[in-house]
Amino acid sequence: MDKNLKRMMADIESEVHYTRGMIGKNALDPRVMAVMARVPRDKFVPPEMKAAAFDNGPLPIGHGQTISQPYIVALMTDLVQPQPDHVILEVGTGSGYQTAVLSELCRQVYSVEVVAALSEAAAARLQRLGYANVETRIGNGYQGWPEHAPYDGIIVTAAASHIPQPLIDQLRPGGRLVIPVGLPYSYQELMLVRKDAQGETHSQSVLGVAFVPLIEERVDHRKGESLH
Repeated sequence: MDKNLKRMMADIESEVHYTRGMIGKNALDPRVMAVMARVPRDKFVPPEMKAAAFDNGPLPIGHGQTISQPYIVALMTDLVQPQPDHVILEVGTGSGYQTAVLSELCRQVYSVEVVAALSEAAAARLQRLGYANVETRIGNGYQGWPEHAPYDGIIVTAAASHIPQPLIDQLRPGGRLVIPVGLPYSYQELMLVRKDAQGETHSQSVLGVAFVPLIEERVDHRKGESLH
């Protein structure tokens, strides 16, 4: 393993250890960690950011957006518990890094991005890198992607002031929704929402995080990092 990637993986493990009391586990799913070690994060950042591609922090990707901290990508992926036969919805494609991680763990990923230039660039990047089980679209993340619902899991990569009802509606019974919730530029919580077999939802706070808000019309920034 490349020394920079090895360092990133060690940083993720260190963060898991540090936050174990909050996230309720001492280690993330080995399948998730294996994919984090395999997906080339340096291919999802601008050329001028490649030297920092494996740092455990968010990085700018243009259009006022960022690629999230590797630990947060790994944690959110772990929480949604993707399985080989699952269909996952991602709200906020960004550079396509989280999309690529999910695609290696499930049957199909549908990803919505409100910034057209980012969506188009990510779609081309994912295709070039061979992620064939991904479909992207430009759209309002609050509304999800109802045409392909229900989903076994949903990951949202920007903070909402509340959990959008359309996303809950598009979650399959037994499914999981992972979403940061809170006011802009204030304390936010990474929430795990489970839908039981009867369609009732059960929510729990996992970790304090910092994400820029999910905005219905246009998202100007996105940032994902842990606060502890």
